[in-house]
Amino acid sequence: MLSLSDVKAARDRATDVVRHTPLEYSPGFSERTGAEVHLKLEQFQRTGAFKIRGALNRIKTLSEDEQTAGVVTASAGNHAQGVALAATRTGVDATIVMPEHAPISKVQATEGYGGDVVLHGEDYDDAADRAHQIEAEEGLTYVHAFDDEAVMAGQGTIGLEIIEDCPDVDTVVVPIGGGGLISGIATAVKGLAPDVRVIGVQAKGAASVRRSLSQGIIYERDHVETIADGIATRRVGDHTFDVIHERVDEVVEVDDEQTAVALTALLEREKALVEGAGAVALAALLDEEFDYRENEVIVPALCGGNIDLNVLTTVVLRGMIATGRYLKIETVMKDRPGALRELSSIIADQGANITAFHHDRTARDVAMRDARVEVELETRGPEHVERLLGALATRGYDVEVLTHEAGEVL
Repeated sequence: MLSLSDVKAARDRATDVVRHTPLEYSPGFSERTGAEVHLKLEQFQRTGAFKIRGALNRIKTLSEDEQTAGVVTASAGNHAQGVALAATRTGVDATIVMPEHAPISKVQATEGYGGDVVLHGEDYDDAADRAHQIEAEEGLTYVHAFDDEAVMAGQGTIGLEIIEDCPDVDTVVVPIGGGGLISGIATAVKGLAPDVRVIGVQAKGAASVRRSLSQGIIYERDHVETIADGIATRRVGDHTFDVIHERVDEVVEVDDEQTAVALTALLEREKALVEGAGAVALAALLDEEFDYRENEVIVPALCGGNIDLNVLTTVVLRGMIATGRYLKIETVMKDRPGALRELSSIIADQGANITAFHHDRTARDVAMRDARVEVELETRGPEHVERLLGALATRGYDVEVLTHEAGEVL
């Protein structure tokens, strides 16, 4: 099984390329949680994510003939960029297969780092099937995104940095996709500080580890669906599963709304931009998905910041909705002069700001002299939303909230 010495050797190979990323204390999240929170800011790594660590270690351990022939891999985005840059830095040709719907920003970045990109399939697993075909056809070496001990060892160098920079750490919280990151980090952390707890976090729409651990065999999902595309794999690896079983203390899950809230909070409170996969560790902490004591020293690993701008817009909006900062409502009012002014005045009196307004007098399901209106609003939180909706109800408006499911509390 992967050892601490493997991780230390990986760091020695990577010092000329890989950055030692910052570990910063967060007063805001510490106050909010009651723990002492230190954020591992891996989004500041080269390529914007941790993947360069494992990819570089794998390529540097290839034989001369293997390096001459070139490498191939599959990735949803971050591993693609890591392999492309690592291969370029070592003079090796790299072919990267990415899902057809991979974020365009990640595709362009991979090409920019020197990778030859092939788009294939719906998700990582489809891309991996095509990459293995290319491996056989062209005699290339496959660089696995996670289920490879050299890759795992490279990712584990993050664990070395955490222990060195925060020697009194109690708990490290790590995202899980295929398991390479947490396998490496857990190996480093447990090797240096056996009493430190390692918590794994999966996106619910791609979760497989808890079921795998409970059954004792690897469970593979039929499909994945999550905004955390960097950890959107159907299953963990064979090697990583063994390490997770041996060295990870607990695995929890978060949904996309929790992830969106954490991502938005990082932007607003820490001025830190991360992708969905980079926010899940903090999401698990903020929503108390695992137990911790007051003043416990906790390090969530923010593993990447490569988020597509279109996705960012959607995720931030979802986060604002979940925290009562954005509200979209629909109501019916009389189609007469002054009606819009009356509705607007109620909203203004409650301190909400109208950002968009749609007035439809042609709706066939309302009375001839009525009109349906949709209003988008900036609000200040759940209590503010409740006061606004109460004021509208008091004035006789039958309001339907369009930004959350019926009966759900914002």
